[in-house]
Amino acid sequence: MLFRNCAGGVVFSDDKVLLLRNEKSEWILPKGVIRNRDLSCDVAIDRVKEETGIDAEIVSSVGDTCYEFFSISRQKPVCNEINWYLMKALHEDCVLNEELDFIDVGFFKIDKALDMITYSQDKSLVHLSYNKFKSLVVEEMMV
Repeated sequence: MLFRNCAGGVVFSDDKVLLLRNEKSEWILPKGVIRNRDLSCDVAIDRVKEETGIDAEIVSSVGDTCYEFFSISRQKPVCNEINWYLMKALHEDCVLNEELDFIDVGFFKIDKALDMITYSQDKSLVHLSYNKFKSLVVEEMMV
């Protein structure tokens, strides 16, 4: 089995979350493989920008997820462990990166996004991250 360390962002703009639709029509979150000695936080910021055109800043870490799949191109199982970061978008001007085989990108209201997201693990991550985001934003406004 091939093990890969990855990093990604759960990016919010007010009450909306950033989602991508891949070539399999799955609604997912931006993420990528950590290469060389790159820091996971830098990879998360870079992948959000590269995949969606969104500039975002990290607010907090939100945990890790792990999933396995069979890679047809590699002809072996792959295990991705992803470090997730809660992020705040600096704008909402998405730019679809078709070179990476994405077919749609955008910010979606949380209720709609939770219905759209393909994987239950990602739904849980977005739900928990949004609660954390709301509490951090309220704290920020009170300071």
